Amino acid sequence: MRDRRVALLWLGFAVAAAVSVVLVLRRPDRLSDLHIYHGALTDLRAGRPLYGYVAPNGGPFTYPPFAALVLWPITTVPLGVVEAIWLAATCAAVVAIAVPVGRALAAGRVGASARAVAGAGVTTSASLNVAAVAAVLMVTAPVQSNLRFGQVSIFIVLLALLDAMASPSRTRGLLVGMAAAVKLTPLLFVLYFLVCGRYRDAARAVAAFVACGVLALAVLPGESLTYWAGTVTQTSRIGNLASLGNQSVHGMLLRLGMDPAALPVVWVALVVAICAVALLRARALARLGRPGHAAVLVGCATVAASPVSWTHHQVWTVLAAMLLVGTLGVARRVAGALLLASMVLSLGAVLAPVSMRPGVQFLFENARVIGTAVLCVTGFGAVALTATRAHRARVGGRGWLRVGVASLGALAFFAVQPLPAGADPTFKAYRLSDVVNSRYFFVCRGPVECARYGTDAPVTFGVRREETKVRVNGVVSEQVVRLEYHSAPGGPPRDIPLLAAYPGVRTFSFRSATMAHGRLVAYSVDGRALATYDDELTAALRTGSR
Repeated sequence: MRDRRVALLWLGFAVAAAVSVVLVLRRPDRLSDLHIYHGALTDLRAGRPLYGYVAPNGGPFTYPPFAALVLWPITTVPLGVVEAIWLAATCAAVVAIAVPVGRALAAGRVGASARAVAGAGVTTSASLNVAAVAAVLMVTAPVQSNLRFGQVSIFIVLLALLDAMASPSRTRGLLVGMAAAVKLTPLLFVLYFLVCGRYRDAARAVAAFVACGVLALAVLPGESLTYWAGTVTQTSRIGNLASLGNQSVHGMLLRLGMDPAALPVVWVALVVAICAVALLRARALARLGRPGHAAVLVGCATVAASPVSWTHHQVWTVLAAMLLVGTLGVARRVAGALLLASMVLSLGAVLAPVSMRPGVQFLFENARVIGTAVLCVTGFGAVALTATRAHRARVGGRGWLRVGVASLGALAFFAVQPLPAGADPTFKAYRLSDVVNSRYFFVCRGPVECARYGTDAPVTFGVRREETKVRVNGVVSEQVVRLEYHSAPGGPPRDIPLLAAYPGVRTFSFRSATMAHGRLVAYSVDGRALATYDDELTAALRTGSR
C-alpha cells in the first residue's frame, strides 16, 4: 500500500512538473531572468560592460561577477536549448532538495536522528516523505516562480542545503562558499558554522567564497571592480522594493511607509535580532540531532534578512512549513499548514474580499514575511521537537484550543491596527449614478457651485473622516486625464473615475480606510504626472479641504 502511495506521489510530481513546464513555455515573457543572464553575457562576450546591460523588460544583471563565469556556458548553445535544459534542471533540483528534507521529516517522525536515517539508507517511510515533499514543493509559488523566470535561486538553496546536511566532513563549507559567490545571502551559513563551533567548515566556506571572487577578478577585472565598488549596494536596480512580491522585513517596512531616515536603523535592528535568535535556535536544533531543521531555519533567516526576497527566493520558507507539518504537536502542525498555504496561494489576493479591515488585509499581504520571521524566532519549537507522542496525545485537546485562541487573538490584534493595506478592503470609487448622494459628493453641489470651486490646481479636493473610513471628493482641471490612488506604499494603483457630472466640470469621489499612507496622482494626456498628493491628504484630514 505504501509503495503505491509513493508511486502516486511521484506521478503527481511528474504531472505537476510537465504541466508547469508547458505553461511556462506558452508565456510570451517566459524565463525572463534567464534571458537577462543570456543577454548580459552575450554583451560581455562582445566587449560591452556586464553591469551596463539592460534587458528589453528593463532588468539588469544583478549578481556578483563569479556568477557570470558559472553561467558563461549558456552563451555557447542556442537559447532554446538553454531554456529546455534550465527547466529540466530546475525540476531535478526540486527532487534533489526533496531527498534530504524528506529524510529529515522521517527522522522527526520516528524519533531518530537525521544522521542515522541518512546512514541507514532511504527507508520506506523516508521514500514516502521524499515523494510527498517533491510533489508539494513543485506546486508552491517559489518553485513556480523559479520555473517561470528561469531563476538560479533554487540551485542556491540546493547547494546550501546539501552542504549543511549531506557533504562529507572534509568538504563541508565549500558549497556554501560557492553559492555565496553567486548570490550573497548564503554567507549567513558561515555565522551558523561559527555559532555551532564548526570553525573548519566556516573557514572552508570563506576560503571558497574568496577563491571564487579572486578567480572572477582575474578573468573579469573591470566587472569585479564595478560590482564590489558600488553595484553591490544598489538594491534599487532590482525593482520596486516596496511591492508585495518582496516578502522580506525590509520590504514590509517599506510598505508600512516608515520614515526614510528611521528605516535603515529599524531594519538593521530587526535583522540583527531575527538572525541572532535564528542562529541560536539552529544551534539548539543541530545539537538535538536535527541538522536538516537547523539548515532550513538558517535559510529562512536569509529570506527575512535580505533587503530583497522575491517569491523565487522563498523556497526555504516552503521547506520550513513542510518540516513544521511533520513535527509533533497540534500548534506546530497547524502553523506549518497555514504557512504552507501562504506559500501556495497569495493570501492577500485570495482573501481580500473577506478581509474587511485594512489591518487584517495587511496581515494577509505580508503573511509570508511575518510567518518567516516568527519561525526564525521560535525555531520550530526547538526543544519541543523531542516531545513524545504520548505527551502529544495527552495535550491534543488543549493544543487545538490554544491554536484557536491564538489565531483569533492575532486576527483581532491586526483588525484594530491602522496598517496600510495595498488591497485596501475599504476602498471604493464612486460612479456617475452616485453623484446625487451628498454623503459621497460633498465638496460642491450643482454646476454653478462646482464651477466656482476652483480648478487652478490640477486637483482640488476635500476630505471627510467617518468612523471606519475616510472619503475624498473633489474636481480636476482640464489638464488632468487620469487620476489614480495608492492606498499604501507598494500597493497597486486604483483608477479613480473622472465624472462629467456637470457641463465643463469633472468631479470624483472615493473612500479608503485611512489616508496615513495614501497617495493621489494626477496625470496629463502624455502620461506625465502633473501632481502628487500624499502629505496633503493627511493635512486635509485636519482642515477638511485642500
